Amino acid sequence: MTVSELLRGISQCACGRSHTCPIHDVVIGAGVLSELPRLTEGYRHILLVADENTYAVAGGEVRTLLGMRVADELLYHTEPGQVLVPNEKAIAQMKARVTSETDLILGVGSGVINDLCKHVSFVSGLPYYIVATAPSMDGYASVGAALILDGMKVTLSAAVPRAIIADTNVLCAAPAEMIAAGYGDIIGKYSCLSDWKLANLLFDEYLCPTVLDATYEAVEKTVRLTDGLASRSPETIGALMEALVAVGILMAYVGNSRPASGSEHHLSHYFEIVGIVRHEPYLPHGVDVFHSAVETARLREQLANMEAPVPAPRLLDRAAYEREITRIYGSVAPEVLALQERLGWYTDEAVTRRHAAYCEKWDEVRRLLANGPTADELLDLLTRAGLRHDDFIALYGEEKIADARFFAKDLKDRYTVLWLYDDLLGRTRQK
Repeated sequence: MTVSELLRGISQCACGRSHTCPIHDVVIGAGVLSELPRLTEGYRHILLVADENTYAVAGGEVRTLLGMRVADELLYHTEPGQVLVPNEKAIAQMKARVTSETDLILGVGSGVINDLCKHVSFVSGLPYYIVATAPSMDGYASVGAALILDGMKVTLSAAVPRAIIADTNVLCAAPAEMIAAGYGDIIGKYSCLSDWKLANLLFDEYLCPTVLDATYEAVEKTVRLTDGLASRSPETIGALMEALVAVGILMAYVGNSRPASGSEHHLSHYFEIVGIVRHEPYLPHGVDVFHSAVETARLREQLANMEAPVPAPRLLDRAAYEREITRIYGSVAPEVLALQERLGWYTDEAVTRRHAAYCEKWDEVRRLLANGPTADELLDLLTRAGLRHDDFIALYGEEKIADARFFAKDLKDRYTVLWLYDDLLGRTRQK
């Protein structure tokens, strides 16, 4: 389905629900920045939000196009070698610039700028537009704002932008790593869609076949772009941006990030949070997602090769678990432990219920896990996109990656293959 088709919504879907998307305009193409004056007609007190880099590549032109209708500018600054973090400080900075006269928040940027604008516009009751500066992630059109609050990676409900403006003249000039990140964010859907089907199979979680098929369609279209990414042609970059926006709309259709985020995102969030806590480097989100999808594919292959689940539920050794969480997450360990305590997924009753579901449906589980690209096939795509998995392993090390396989899931409240892996093979489990 094209972006234009998705914007029209589906009134009577086969899943029994209706799907709508309140985005008014999505314009992708060469020179579309020139449409901003028309698209923002009627707004007279615009807050323009950017960082130093995004202002240089597009923010200045946006300011010129809109003239006096830009009532204020917020330009985020970061120290050399640092990245903008969507935390309480950054949120407060933007809230302080919203006045009683502000009628539109206009972000110029990609992931972090988009999430900050999305959140502040939502809590302020204001519309927002986003001018994309890189085809780096699928959150432009999503309903969630990915933030880091109290040191934890959280996704808060928010509104979609009224308009997405993606000028391929700007996108094609984005750093190669950001283009690879957007590509990787889409390829990671192989992993999260498997997780969605697994949760549906085992626990009857809601799944929309139309959204599932449309997401796979976006992924397959993106796979066909692989060998053209290096060319940075407007056609290739525009098609990648279309896929990223389409997936965002599909998330809006179901009201959550299931079509786009699963175990591969949980690993990515783990590397980011642990990196922030320990002051260690981490890769751009979509690049981490790409590498993490390779790792989750390996887990699926390992599990699919098991003739049967372990014969009895492996219950939690709480003392060992708390030691591991404290070792790994440091200062944010209390928040991680509190989340899992609230969910109750480690209780003996919950573990026993999951184990019963595994035993009942193991043949179907194995078929599902085996139905998708192998780790080697994903590695081939990764290499063709200009990335090296060895760099991922060298940056994080085997120990951190091994920890992620068992404990990245604890950052979230979503069932994925990581729970299956831990239930059957977890280090802090006992029979």
